[in-house]
Amino acid sequence: MRLKTLFALLLVGTAAFAQNDPIVMTVNGVPVTRSEFEYSYNKNNSEGVIDKKTVDEYVELFVNYKLKVAAALDARLDTMASFKSEFAQYRDQQVRPTLINDDDLEREAHAIYDRTQHMVDSLGGLFKASHILIRVDQKASAGEKEAARERADSVYNAIRQGASFEDLARRLSDDKGSGSNGGALSWIQPQQTVKEFEDAARALNKGEVSRPVQSIYGYHIIRLDDRSNFFPYDSLRNDILTFIDRRGIRERVIDEKINELVAAENGVTKEQYMERKAAELSAKDSDLANLIREYHDGLLLYEISNTEVWDKAQKDEAGLAEFFKKNKKQYTWDSPRFKGMAYHVKDKADVKAVKKSVKGLAFDKWAETLRTTFNADSVKRIRVEKGIFKVGDNPLVDRDVFKKKDVTVKSNPDYPIDATYGKLLKAPKEYTDVRGQVVADYQDQLEKEWVARLRQKYSVVVNKEVVATVNKH
Repeated sequence: MRLKTLFALLLVGTAAFAQNDPIVMTVNGVPVTRSEFEYSYNKNNSEGVIDKKTVDEYVELFVNYKLKVAAALDARLDTMASFKSEFAQYRDQQVRPTLINDDDLEREAHAIYDRTQHMVDSLGGLFKASHILIRVDQKASAGEKEAARERADSVYNAIRQGASFEDLARRLSDDKGSGSNGGALSWIQPQQTVKEFEDAARALNKGEVSRPVQSIYGYHIIRLDDRSNFFPYDSLRNDILTFIDRRGIRERVIDEKINELVAAENGVTKEQYMERKAAELSAKDSDLANLIREYHDGLLLYEISNTEVWDKAQKDEAGLAEFFKKNKKQYTWDSPRFKGMAYHVKDKADVKAVKKSVKGLAFDKWAETLRTTFNADSVKRIRVEKGIFKVGDNPLVDRDVFKKKDVTVKSNPDYPIDATYGKLLKAPKEYTDVRGQVVADYQDQLEKEWVARLRQKYSVVVNKEVVATVNKH
């Protein structure tokens, strides 16, 4: 199996450092180095962690963790397609950035620059212009359009007679952004602005002012300020590299590089190449090795824990009921609860009909029965809030069940008749009354029983002398 090859390579790569990285424990015959243990311990007991553990306390937790991973491997969970796909995706995320270097990105940046330069210069290069805009709304009346044209003509004539272009732009232009700057615009590339504006600007000589030019925005009086070929590469390099990152181009460059590297090795698949590369990098970088191993084992831990504990407890209704029965005394409330419903109907006759429909039914069957009996067609006859209520949860329950006199119940004019139905409980009667707590406690029990079985099944050897050196060497 390829994953076994990967971790075998990791072990080979770290063998040279064995003298300085002794074995802290062996779980089911698999050695755990001090550096791996330290990585996990330090990560989970950093500053700010509320429940920090001592090294000795963490040893027990870490052994349990490794036992579960061993169980997952025995169950061949690492052979599942879903596991292999998710692990490979994460592993590749760590490896991919290392497969390209600055030269690769520089080549891509140059390629982007060259394509843009060719396009810009072949279409006439860059130009810099200033303009004064007399805006015309596209829905303007004929009279409004004529008034705007006359205004634009008057501005143009004023410039011809010596008025300051910049001053008129500041006072009269409807493009307030450029107007505040005397009408000046940034360098414009081909096809960056509307065709009428570009054609008119490119037809001017440097310093020349155009007659009013109409576009979808209104009338422009344009002055051509400068022309240029495309900017030099060095002046745009940093912007292009930022563009590469923001547009995801770096990932495309990596993909292309991977394809080249794989193609250069006959008979090697992309998966095999990435697996080998991860092993090579991990052999040189213990942090990366620990990170990949942690994710690998974490995925296995999740899958096996879900099977043995989490999902198992959620679905084991008989087991939950039996667990609650045996531990009923530990589930108490600090005050009574109302197990039932607060409901609102249109017709007074439905008050009794609702109670009759659910009487004798299990509590978890109420909702469906009420829906099919009273709200099955287009006319909704009832609104219901069902649950286990304490004081303060529902104003109608507070008033009618808990007899709170200072409670205001806001009536719904569409459902003006309010009622409640259910039982007042001093303590939980069924596990479903406190299901969340029972599930959590049952999961804890299953976890303890499972770990006990694992400790009987698999061998565990802890090197206490090495444990004593953790974070002290």
